[in-house]
Amino acid sequence: MPDQKLYLVSYAPYWHNGSSVRARSYDYILAALPAVFMGILQYGVPAFRVVAFSVSCAVLWELLLNKAMKKPVTIVDGNAAVIGLLLAMMLPATAPWWAVLIGALAAILVGKWVYGGLGCNPLNPPMVAFAMLMLSWKGVVDFNAALVNFDLGFDMAYPPASLKYFGASAVEDFTVWGLLMGRQSGGIGTTFGLGLIAGGLYLILRGHVRWEIPASFIAGILITASLFHVSDPARYGAPIFHLLTGSTLLAAFFLIGEDSSSPVNRIPMFLYGALGGFLTVLIRSIGIYPDGVVFAVLLINICNPLLDKIRPKAFGKGAQDA
Repeated sequence: MPDQKLYLVSYAPYWHNGSSVRARSYDYILAALPAVFMGILQYGVPAFRVVAFSVSCAVLWELLLNKAMKKPVTIVDGNAAVIGLLLAMMLPATAPWWAVLIGALAAILVGKWVYGGLGCNPLNPPMVAFAMLMLSWKGVVDFNAALVNFDLGFDMAYPPASLKYFGASAVEDFTVWGLLMGRQSGGIGTTFGLGLIAGGLYLILRGHVRWEIPASFIAGILITASLFHVSDPARYGAPIFHLLTGSTLLAAFFLIGEDSSSPVNRIPMFLYGALGGFLTVLIRSIGIYPDGVVFAVLLINICNPLLDKIRPKAFGKGAQDA
């Protein structure tokens, strides 16, 4: 009939706020640059090679997988570059090329595309890759063996390992300011605490990371470390030491808050972050790994679907009819 109206139904979202995956990726890269530049300044050309090769490999693997799966090319969104950069930040400057190549493949294929691509992964891709490297070739990510015994002109022991094997007295020479300014050994992008904090605050202000997750993660670290430290000060380090060493700050601001592997509701966010902080210190204190961040993050990623079932009561639910 001539006066009949045609109704169109479209898929959500119905309103777009102007943000994009590409802009988000660029913000992550920008936020990570201070810590990366400090790592390159600290370790020199070897660190630059690892960062450049890791980012290049991640982008290349993504492109090859797009072609193999006959999917649209997705490297332009920058997500693969971010994954490669975060993986490089966790690696030592002496990581061999083959380990970086395999790690990038594991992050893109096992951590991301095996689940369907961007937004579908239940686990953090760089953490998946780093865990696989740690379990398969422990010496590659053994920071003491990789850095202290390598000709980089940097002879400072890895702080979490020193605390783990020699007690609190072995880390008395470390100062809070020194740790914030990168006077410690570790991953290329994990040592400059002040840069990681600045980058994390930038991501929070830009709306890419919800403040509830890093805040509860840091609180979980401090509270759990305080309990261990009070129980045996000679064996367990001070809470601030746990916060500023290892991959703690990188995880707090860049890793555990990833959208697809973290909760979307506020109470689950607090529980998720606090549980991650608790597991980190627990693994460091009574586990076999000096830095428990990697496995702590992967464990809370697994818990994410269960935690996100905790939701506020629906408006009007349970109300009695008048």
